[in-house]
This record gives sequence, structure tokens and C-alpha cells, in this order.
Amino acid sequence: MNIDYAKNNGLVPAIIQDAITNKVLMLGYMNADAVKKTLETKLVTFFSRTKQRLWTKGEESGNVLNLVSVKLDCDSDTLLIKVNPEGPTCHKGTDTCWNEDNEQTFGFLSDLEKTIAHRKNNATEDTSYVASLFAKGINKIAQKVGEEAVEVVIEAKDNDDTLFLDESADLLFHYMILLQAKGFKLNDVVDVLKSREK
Repeated sequence: MNIDYAKNNGLVPAIIQDAITNKVLMLGYMNADAVKKTLETKLVTFFSRTKQRLWTKGEESGNVLNLVSVKLDCDSDTLLIKVNPEGPTCHKGTDTCWNEDNEQTFGFLSDLEKTIAHRKNNATEDTSYVASLFAKGINKIAQKVGEEAVEVVIEAKDNDDTLFLDESADLLFHYMILLQAKGFKLNDVVDVLKSREK
């Protein structure tokens, strides 16, 4: 890796990103020795401009950044370092230096999951379809998932892609409702899948 240390007095910015959530956790600076130590130990090490020495993240707190990968930008003067963090990254105790939670999200599906949870928690006042399913109980919700699964199988055997996708969306939607009814979230299913990874 040919890093250009000359532009900033021997230092390059290092953007630290969670390898799983892709959330930017912090920005630090590295010199050649910090990069070398990071690669050798697999623990992210910076050059502290205030202490004027190498500093391994978590050396006092235990909140280390386990190295996953290092990429160099197009100008060879900025690093993108993907990590698996242990504990909060910011010295103020937050997940990121921007006071953001570092939880895995699934974009629109996470928003939908929050909407389903809200309707579940307000089922007595809510008149939505989702609230009505929660009011009918787990058996009705499970039955709907079964019905939608059968419809996906039927449409998979036909040639109407629009109907197949519509039924697939219905199945996923009702499955997310069932997860909430059982007290789980998409992340719980993802954790199981990850545990099976070989």
C-alpha cells in the first residue's frame, strides 16, 4: 500500500467504519508506524496529535477496534478502515463520535419494523390492519403467514413476475408481524443466519 504521508506532516486521516453496519464511527490520524502496528496487531492504532505518540484505541477503556480491512482512497492520502468494535467508540461513551447508535439497520425494512411495533403497542387505539391482526392473536397472525407462503409457492410456479413479487411482499410483511408477535426483530433472525456462516 503506497500511502502518501507527505501532504499532512506525515499523517493521513483514517475514517473508521463498522464492517457490519457500515456506520462511520470516528475519524483519527495515522502515521506510517500506526499503520504498521494496526496491520501487525489487528487492533486499530492511531498517532495521537495531543499525546504525540502511538495510541491504540481502547488501550485504557478496553473498547478496541478489531481490524477487518484497510482501503486507500484514489489520492492515496486517506484510509478507510473497517472494524468490528468492542464497546462504544467515542471517548464520551457513545457508539460513534457523532452521538449516533451503531445498530444494524435494513433501510426501509427497519422503518417498517418500527411502524409495526408502534401499531402493536397501540393496538387498542389503532384501527389499522396491523393492529387488527395483533388483536386477533398469534394464531391468526401465524395463519396469515402460512397463507401468504402458499401463495408465494403458487406464484413461483407461474410466469407472472408481478404477482410473484406482490405475494413475496405480502409474505415478508406478515412474517415481520409474526416476528413482532413473538417478541423478535429482523436482527434476531440475521444473528441466527450469521451463526450458521462457514
